[in-house]
Amino acid sequence: MELIETWFREFYQTSGINLTIVYDGFDRNRFLRGLGNTVILSITCLVLSVLVGILGAWLLGSRSGIVRRIVQGYVQIFRNTPPLAQLYFFFFALGALLVVTTQLQVGQATFERQVPLLTNYQWAIISLSLFAGAFNVEIFRSGIEAVPSTTIEAAEALGMTRWQIYREVIMPLAFRICLPALNNNLVNLVKTTTLAYAIAVPELLYMSNQIWSDSVNVPEMMMVLLFTYIGLVAILVFGMHRWERAMRIPGFGQ
Repeated sequence: MELIETWFREFYQTSGINLTIVYDGFDRNRFLRGLGNTVILSITCLVLSVLVGILGAWLLGSRSGIVRRIVQGYVQIFRNTPPLAQLYFFFFALGALLVVTTQLQVGQATFERQVPLLTNYQWAIISLSLFAGAFNVEIFRSGIEAVPSTTIEAAEALGMTRWQIYREVIMPLAFRICLPALNNNLVNLVKTTTLAYAIAVPELLYMSNQIWSDSVNVPEMMMVLLFTYIGLVAILVFGMHRWERAMRIPGFGQ
C-alpha cells in the first residue's frame, strides 16, 4: 500500500492529477466513510420502498373506500412533488415539530434545550423510502392487475383467505411481471440518495465535496464520484437481472 501511495504522490507531482483518496489516509477514510453511508442508505431505502410498495398495492385492493383514497392520495402527493422538496419538508418542517426537551446542567444553573427526535440520516431514509415507495405501489399494482382472474378464482375456490391469496398466489406472479419496472425505479432510488447531501447527510457526494474543498481537486473527485456511482448501479442491475432470470416462468410474463 505504501508503494501505491508513493506512486500516486509522484504521479500528482508530474501530471497534476491529484487523487488524494489514494495517497492521503485522511481523505481516503473520508471517502470510504461516505461510500459506506451511501451503501447503507441505499440498501435501507431499497428494502423499505419495496415493503411500502407491496403494502400500498395490497391496500389499494381494500374493501374500504377510505383506505383506498388514503393510499391514492399518498401516491399522488409523492409522485407529483420534487423529492428534494419532500426531503426539506420532512427535515425542516416535521423535524422542527418532532423534538424532545432535555435539561442541561451548567454549574448551578439548569437549562432546557430541544433535541431533534430524528437525525438527518433518519429523515433521509424516511423521505427517500416514501418517495420511491409511491412509485413501487403503482408498479406492484400493475403487476397484480396482470395476474389472470381465473388464477385468483381458483385460489378462492380452495378456501384461501384474501391475505393468503395475495401472499402466496398474486405477489409471486406479479413480481415476475413488474421486475423490469421495479429494477428501473430502484436504480433511480440509488441515484436519488445524492439528495441527502442537501441536509448534510455524510454520504458519498457530501464527503467528496469535503475532499475537493480541502484539496482543490474538483475534476479528479468528480470523475471518481461518477465511476463510483456507475459501479454501484451496475452491481444493483446485475443482481436484479439475475433475480429476474431466476424467477422467469416460460410463457408467463414474457
